Amino acid sequence: MKRFDYEITVHPASEFTRLVYFCGTQGECNLEEVPMDQVDRLSKILNDRGNEGWELISLSFGKNGLLAFWKREAPAEVADN
Repeated sequence: MKRFDYEITVHPASEFTRLVYFCGTQGECNLEEVPMDQVDRLSKILNDRGNEGWELISLSFGKNGLLAFWKREAPAEVADN
């Protein structure tokens, strides 16, 4: 049976000065006013964590920053215990 480790990371709004993500009343979600350096910064976080074996489950955007929810398969020695 596969076992997983989970982790939640916090990324403050100061890292993303103009990343705007919102959902309207009809449930549609949009990215607006996103300078390319901000997209690159988010991509770097995702790629760095992915290279460590973490898979992004969800991103939650708020006025104070981002919460990222990650999972990865637990190492065999942990899974066997």
